[in-house]
Amino acid sequence: MRRAVYPGTFDPVTHGHLDLIERGTALFDHLVIAVARNPEKTPVFTVDERVEMLQDLVGKSKRVSVDSFDGLVVEYMRRKKLQFILRGVRFVSDFEYEFQMALTNRALEPKIDTVFVMPNERYSFVSSRLIKEAVSMGGDVSAFLPRAVERRLRARLRERTRRARS
Repeated sequence: MRRAVYPGTFDPVTHGHLDLIERGTALFDHLVIAVARNPEKTPVFTVDERVEMLQDLVGKSKRVSVDSFDGLVVEYMRRKKLQFILRGVRFVSDFEYEFQMALTNRALEPKIDTVFVMPNERYSFVSSRLIKEAVSMGGDVSAFLPRAVERRLRARLRERTRRARS
């Protein structure tokens, strides 16, 4: 059975992420979407909120599960007995970084392979950072986010703005 992990922060989960999840389920027997706890980032949503949003979006599939982790992805993979890492590559700059990560992961655990997948071109320029910036300025991001995620993001950013003004 080919089991893979798709790690990321998913803050917020976008149509681009969902596109890669769909592509991943075509390649692997089971795909674990692993939400990273990254102390270097300050996400809009908590890990639990991101896991919940992903479960709402993909939880009905028996071939997909959602989890969270901290630390090294290769350590998580050892615990879960996963063989592959799924990564999206949008641009050459993504590939350079992802290639370096893949080689590092392979050095840490030679049995793990990274599979690079290109997203649908509609989402190739989309990043969570740009989406958050556009939402904070009132932009229409409905083409890039599931409706429920967009509502939650708008509400959270409004709440942050109100608190900052107080």
